[in-house]
Amino acid sequence: MKNYNYYMTGAITLGFSTAIISLLARWITANTILSSPEALIKYGLVGSIGYSFMGAVALLLFGFISLRIRTSYPDLRTIGDLFQVRLYKDGYYVLSFIVLFLGLDSLFMQAIGASVLFELLLGVPVWISLLFFFMYTFLLAGVGGMKWIHRLEGPALIFIFSAIIFIPMFFFIGEGATNIYQGIRLLHPYLLFTNNQEAFYFTATAMLIGFGQMLSDRATWQRLYMIDLKKVRISFYLTALVWSTIPLALGGMLMIVIYDHSFTETYSLLFELVKKIKPLLLSVIFFLFCFSTISSTMNAELHATTVHFVRNIRQKIRPDMSDKQLHKASYQFSGVILLVLLILSLFYNFDALQFLFFFGTLYAALVPVILIIVLSKRKISRLLPYSAPIAAIIVHISPIAEGPLSTIWWSFIISLGISFGSMLFAKRELFSD
Repeated sequence: MKNYNYYMTGAITLGFSTAIISLLARWITANTILSSPEALIKYGLVGSIGYSFMGAVALLLFGFISLRIRTSYPDLRTIGDLFQVRLYKDGYYVLSFIVLFLGLDSLFMQAIGASVLFELLLGVPVWISLLFFFMYTFLLAGVGGMKWIHRLEGPALIFIFSAIIFIPMFFFIGEGATNIYQGIRLLHPYLLFTNNQEAFYFTATAMLIGFGQMLSDRATWQRLYMIDLKKVRISFYLTALVWSTIPLALGGMLMIVIYDHSFTETYSLLFELVKKIKPLLLSVIFFLFCFSTISSTMNAELHATTVHFVRNIRQKIRPDMSDKQLHKASYQFSGVILLVLLILSLFYNFDALQFLFFFGTLYAALVPVILIIVLSKRKISRLLPYSAPIAAIIVHISPIAEGPLSTIWWSFIISLGISFGSMLFAKRELFSD
């Protein structure tokens, strides 16, 4: 049996193209598909464009500090390794469990997204489609590890970009771009309203959440240490450029659906889109687009969350675990998680944006904490890791914020204040540039 490092990385070094493919496969998610209709309808075209820059800005900002991370901490493999190097034991466990919790939250969002999309696309009971999908995910990501995930990321991106290129092109040519624009202007003029302050507020908040997601994402940190050192920063920059086109393309698809009639709810837009795609080839491409989006993200998230739990939590409790035991623990953890997700996804539904904003308070609170851990040359204060959960709890139990957007910003501000206050008493460390 190969050692556990092989399960984590697959002995792969990513160049420009493979790094971009791997990062896109991680960040083009089911939540992107489900949230794009809500962003378009609730905040108009400005909100839809702003949502498309959420991931792009997060990737750009992470790319800006990526080289600093690699050169300052060259021997790491995961975000948990960074916590071990920089934090006291109690702080290490606090942030490790927060990151684990956010990983489980992200997996849950992908599972619910899969249940919604499969219910729209397939004419079989959703529990059957989810059962086969989770079995596929378990074999590929839970058992196969990074090597198998990497092999299927390229084909997944081919299906994704085939859909976002050919489907809008087919309808805009067939219906006429002017007719679609005039229909939107007549039936849904509010979507074209550009002087929308709430939309800009939503955009800024989405970018803050996106950066928090990126900083705390286990899969992104794994890929950071798999990319060739000379190509790290430019890989994130180019990924940001490509990613920004995905929500815009989805917005274009939704324009095709609503330009000639009204709608009842945001999820119905996806159903209407499926019904409107008449050619069989385009229907197949759209299904492969949805499946590739869901599976690539689910595989990356399941593998990274499993590795985080086994390597950075369980192995710290039992440091004598052999490679065989580490592999076995990974299979068990991933299997149990998928079983729980299968059960939950059959009985629960959610509003994608509201769910994102609810946990956005924690993502926003993590931004100053992780940035200080990465960038500060001082010894980290024992209080610093507690800044994020304290801030998230305060904004949820106190009346200082009104509405989900302001709650997220207050969480960030409170965490920022506690973080800087705690670091005033930290000592300068030995290493420097």
